[in-house]
Amino acid sequence: MQKTPYHSYKIGTLSKGCQLCVKGSKLVLFLTGLCPRSCYYCPISDKKYKKDVTYADEWPTNNIKDIIKEAKLIDAQGAGFTGGDSLCRLQRAINYIKSLKKKFGRKFHIHLYTSFNLINKDNLKKLYRTGLDEIRFHPDLDNNQLWGKIDLVKNYNWRIGIEIPAIPKKEKQTKKLIGYFANKIDFLNLNELEMADNKVNKLSNQGYRVKNKLSYAVKGSEGVALKLIKHISKKHPKLNVHYCTATLKDRVQLANRIKRRAKNIAKPYDILTEEGLLYRGAVYSTKNLEKLRKKLIKKYKIPSKLIERDEKRKRLLIAPWVLGNIKDEQLKLALVEEYPTYDCLNISTEFL
Repeated sequence: MQKTPYHSYKIGTLSKGCQLCVKGSKLVLFLTGLCPRSCYYCPISDKKYKKDVTYADEWPTNNIKDIIKEAKLIDAQGAGFTGGDSLCRLQRAINYIKSLKKKFGRKFHIHLYTSFNLINKDNLKKLYRTGLDEIRFHPDLDNNQLWGKIDLVKNYNWRIGIEIPAIPKKEKQTKKLIGYFANKIDFLNLNELEMADNKVNKLSNQGYRVKNKLSYAVKGSEGVALKLIKHISKKHPKLNVHYCTATLKDRVQLANRIKRRAKNIAKPYDILTEEGLLYRGAVYSTKNLEKLRKKLIKKYKIPSKLIERDEKRKRLLIAPWVLGNIKDEQLKLALVEEYPTYDCLNISTEFL
């Protein structure tokens, strides 16, 4: 077992999808919230769970042009298709894979998550022909009825993985699952189990608790994961294993993707922080923003590139070093810090 620079642990090598993921260079394509299963630990938000919605990172869109634009904004080297279960919308998955491969080339690495519930010879063949590089399965830990479908997947020359949460109290069942799949797959990913602020997640009802006040990670999940890795190193030493922590997802994967996007969308009026956040001034108004913009440009001699309309949020965005020069009690002025994502998630707002 080896500790990685990404706050995680591994045996062997990380899958290509994970290698790109930790760099923040994977577009996260939430294909659909539809799923044939109802896992009690499902982390999907209520606005996505069992709903046929598509998100490119934080961008709610099913338009392939928007998806390609988002991929460009993060300088993506690949995409991860997630959900829900991607096979609930197989044709959509196929169309998007083909479009991304056509736009960015065959080396654009795509992995896809699904369950064994919906796979068969026909849809596996269709997926393989699109050029899908990696297929990852979420098997049912408590029911092995569908596990045998892995033999269908092995008929194709792609990388095959199993990805499951490390669940306290389920060590015995997990070892059984690992023993079954160890010689049939290329890699195993263990994820740190996390509480989710949604209606479907039943972990708290079953007595699980977070490990501390600053984390959504479940107490005991990491301990189980490390025990499982030690077990694998003895029983299945040739299997590539990666234990992905909640810290990796927040401080590495998301943080790196944020920084990549920030470099591409930062405007002349933005100050880019070390974390990849955008520090900017804002003038909030319900009036005609273009008229207000022209008025401020003329009155305070502001270079036009340092002030821009944000119609969606009813504000003007302006350079922080310029904002301090504006003296108008009728205007609502603020310094804001926000993510460079499509939703411009706000971190802080300081009204002046």
